[in-house]
Amino acid sequence: MKFLSVKSVPVLNWSSPKAFTLRPPMASLAFLIMGLTIFGLGEAFLIAAGVGVSPWTVFAEGLTHIIGGSIGQATFIVSVGVLLLWIPLRQTPGLGTILNAIIIALVLEYLLPFFPRFDGLLINILMAAMGVFVTGVGGAIYLVANLGPGPRDGLMTGVQAVTGQSISLVRTAIEIAVVLIGWLLGGTVGLGTMLFAFGIGPSVAIGILGLQAIFPSKQDGPPKER
Repeated sequence: MKFLSVKSVPVLNWSSPKAFTLRPPMASLAFLIMGLTIFGLGEAFLIAAGVGVSPWTVFAEGLTHIIGGSIGQATFIVSVGVLLLWIPLRQTPGLGTILNAIIIALVLEYLLPFFPRFDGLLINILMAAMGVFVTGVGGAIYLVANLGPGPRDGLMTGVQAVTGQSISLVRTAIEIAVVLIGWLLGGTVGLGTMLFAFGIGPSVAIGILGLQAIFPSKQDGPPKER
């Protein structure tokens, strides 16, 4: 249960020293791209399982029933729409913010069609659980890269700054609103949605612990030879 002790995002030897920069270290950029790709793959697992998806994907699925197109296209449109909400909230996007919107949408657009579909409920539940874990690991890599918040994270911090409410309350309210709207539009809500709600936090924490075990922090320097 060590993952319960994770309270912050660590600064590892490949973390960017600045979140808002157009010239990040190549290692930071490489890990950012890898983390976002893994995050997208986790979302694809959830969608392919067909037993409920993450809150924002529920909304994106619902949007496809209104405007047509694919889930990848809808995900990108949602990300752009959320970024537009940053303007009145005075949030500043970073390179990671832009790549978040692009890479996750591309993964869903071009890799999701290759994911297998199963009929059995148990295997689909296991697939959804795997999706939550993979998404969490990807999220951990993306966060440690430190190249700017994702569109949805920036919305959360912006609303929190305006309202003065707690991060927990703001994030919960946004997620509930997004799920409700997406469900009303025809998005898939189910066990996978619940697995995501309760499992994404521990999955990110486990991912962070794994990264800390593999890579030294910037304060530690390179691993010592024995």
